[in-house]
Amino acid sequence: MLKKASLSVFALLLSFTLFLPETHAAPPGTPSKSTAQTQLNALTVKTEGSMTGYSRDLFPHWISQGSGCDTRQVVLKRDADYYSGTCPVTSGKWYSYYDGVTFYDPSDLDIDHVVPLAEAWRSGASSWTTDKREDFANDLSGPQLIAVSASTNRSKGDQDPSTWQPPRAGAACGYSKWWISTKYKWGLSLQSSEKTALQSMLNSCSY
Repeated sequence: MLKKASLSVFALLLSFTLFLPETHAAPPGTPSKSTAQTQLNALTVKTEGSMTGYSRDLFPHWISQGSGCDTRQVVLKRDADYYSGTCPVTSGKWYSYYDGVTFYDPSDLDIDHVVPLAEAWRSGASSWTTDKREDFANDLSGPQLIAVSASTNRSKGDQDPSTWQPPRAGAACGYSKWWISTKYKWGLSLQSSEKTALQSMLNSCSY
């Protein structure tokens, strides 16, 4: 009787496992809901600065990370379910978190700055040194960089969450945590409409 019960439990666990959603790599440093809420509450709310003087060249990005890899290649390898090639990565499998589409060709992917460079400029980075802006643009230690479909990255442009959010409904939670964490880490401000949108997205998180 015990043996039959054990087999039934095993079968139940196996069937449950088979229907679990597929897991995929995510940027490092994703905070919990409670931590993200604390960070959001601590951010300074103010009117955004102007774009005067802005240039992407002031944020040197995709710099060398050693072993022939630049930042883009490191993120491609980190976010892949699997990949071929070293640097450059030549093929693999990537799940685009923003829109839920799977890709096998790295040329179909962009490395998104979760907080866009122009948004950072308007939120305080205009006063940074070029070295600090370079560190921000190549930040591999936090959730600022993620491999996503080129189409979603380009539709986002330099918008904040008050005017653009990932098209996949289930992406709102993670995206809000990454945005909040990045702004908190780098001491960037946010505007009122941006905070309202982030709070709504964060409320969708279960943990």
